[in-house]
Amino acid sequence: MTAAGHFEQSQNSEADDSSSLFKCAICQISADDSSNITQSSLFTNAAINCGHQFCSSCVERELSRKKAFPCPYCETPVKRVTLSTRTLDDVQCEKDTSWRRRVLKVYNKVESDFANLLEYNNYLEEVEDIIYCIVNEEPTAEDCKAKVKAYEEKHKSAIVIRQSQRADEERCIADRIASEKREAERRKREFIEEEREVAQVKKRLRHQQQQVMLGEREEVAAELRQAQLHGYRNEVRRQQKGRKAAATPSEGPRVRYPDGGLSKETKINREMYQKRQSAGAGVPSGSIAVKERAWNEAVDSLFCER
Repeated sequence: MTAAGHFEQSQNSEADDSSSLFKCAICQISADDSSNITQSSLFTNAAINCGHQFCSSCVERELSRKKAFPCPYCETPVKRVTLSTRTLDDVQCEKDTSWRRRVLKVYNKVESDFANLLEYNNYLEEVEDIIYCIVNEEPTAEDCKAKVKAYEEKHKSAIVIRQSQRADEERCIADRIASEKREAERRKREFIEEEREVAQVKKRLRHQQQQVMLGEREEVAAELRQAQLHGYRNEVRRQQKGRKAAATPSEGPRVRYPDGGLSKETKINREMYQKRQSAGAGVPSGSIAVKERAWNEAVDSLFCER
């Protein structure tokens, strides 16, 4: 058969598959068909390599005779446990998500754990092959499950360490996001407060200008004229900085020291030195005994024989 013949055959098979979608594979009735008087819902055979749909009437009729019946299109056994109201794509997506989460929890190495990028890509490709075999129920699916379990038991401590590191990284990211949200909320509150103060300044300026025109006051306040001259927003920001500086104390709280200071200087004389010596205390460096000993050592060094 030529390439054109293969292409035509594949197109015909795809057309047949598309025509069988959303229709019962046995009686060819659809859920929204006008001939579906009982409004029978369609069930999907969630078995691998099937995914065809059957109406509830045909399912009950066929399963009442035997425990399983073959699909008219692909000869895949149809059982009650494999029937679902969801489509095959939904079932496969949920299965892929579940197994991917379980496998990546064990194979949780990152790029920094490898010597080069090629080894890391080979590691990712191996993980994807394992997930594909398990999800699509390949002949090696059980071997892949056993491989995952053996790897988890062999590298349990390293897996736990990497999981804790990943949790710390996620916690840091969450803290940073929360901090950025708080900062954004703070800037938003400041902007709203600034807009409110600008509106109040403009309102006061208009009110005082009306009073001047009516002769109720001689002139507009100096701060309002300055705000009109330099810009309302700049004047409001200057006033806010002034209020913050006034609210922030320049010096800390003062401490009242006791009379004579925190510590009293004790003068060491010969009498105190003798009391300390009798009590077994050490000789302070500024005492009379230290000075006398230093003097004697100096005299001995001058007159000693060489």
